[in-house]
Amino acid sequence: MNDVGLLTKTVWLLLIHQLPAKPAYARVKVWRRLQVLGAVTVKNAVYALPSNEETQEDFAWLAREIVELGGEVLVCEASLVEGLDDRQLAEMFIAARNDDYAKLLEDARSVERRLDGEPADTEVAAQVVRLRRQLGEVAAIDFFSADGRDVAERLVTTLETRLQERSDAMNLEQGLSATQSPLMGKVWVTREHVQIDRIASAWLVRRFIDPKARFKFVPGRSYLPRSGEVRFDMFEGEYTHEGDRCTFEVLLQRAALDDPALAAIGEIIHDIDLKDGKYGREETAGIRTVMAGIAANQRDDEQRLARGGAVLDDLYESFKVGPAR
Repeated sequence: MNDVGLLTKTVWLLLIHQLPAKPAYARVKVWRRLQVLGAVTVKNAVYALPSNEETQEDFAWLAREIVELGGEVLVCEASLVEGLDDRQLAEMFIAARNDDYAKLLEDARSVERRLDGEPADTEVAAQVVRLRRQLGEVAAIDFFSADGRDVAERLVTTLETRLQERSDAMNLEQGLSATQSPLMGKVWVTREHVQIDRIASAWLVRRFIDPKARFKFVPGRSYLPRSGEVRFDMFEGEYTHEGDRCTFEVLLQRAALDDPALAAIGEIIHDIDLKDGKYGREETAGIRTVMAGIAANQRDDEQRLARGGAVLDDLYESFKVGPAR
């Protein structure tokens, strides 16, 4: 049940902006940012969020971006008086989130059909992990508890349970446990303030090696691993640079992941991290800029992994669709 029935007088945050005709990408960039923030359109170029400390900060950052793109912007708090009331605006937010949940539910049912028809593999497991992350992202901007959340939550939880049960059964059948596998069931430890190689390596681990992998962020050189921990991309780490290969490339080899799309990503990560221009892929400059922006805008390491992982998800899918070279 949504929260509209409990709605009292709401203070809204409005962002009113105008962008120049050029560059053309500016409008798309701002529109996408507004979608990520969960804002809804009140009128042309007027977007709303419920006012709180977090949404004020979100709109403040976006306002700065709009100005940097050559636009004009006004952010203000408002109470609705005529033309639209609080309940109607809240229902617009609920409708938008229900659309998000419906899309997520469609993807989840596609994964469910794969689980019904074939053995679970690392790709299916990665899709379930991605669904959980996407559900969390939608829930974070679900300001009025849209009805679609419960159905999506139940199905994603069911998929996680089925995947775990199948994994447990397979381990039992093979006489193995997660702790007996050298790359499964570990806590992956790395240096705090993660950058490109650590972000990409963590994405690789969680998507293709161990969907339930946990990560721990510690200061630099002096950390001694505890039982069940494995260090990566850090001093004396079990998985770190070897020769002229970055950590991502080392993990690819050690995990025997023979995938052209992953190899292409490895070349990009190599050139960004080692700065030697060895591969010279055309995508490198763009990924470098995006990852630098994530690091600048996100202080929390888990957030950096989440944002960077989403970029790498899309990059991987693009390489799978088209040629990796």
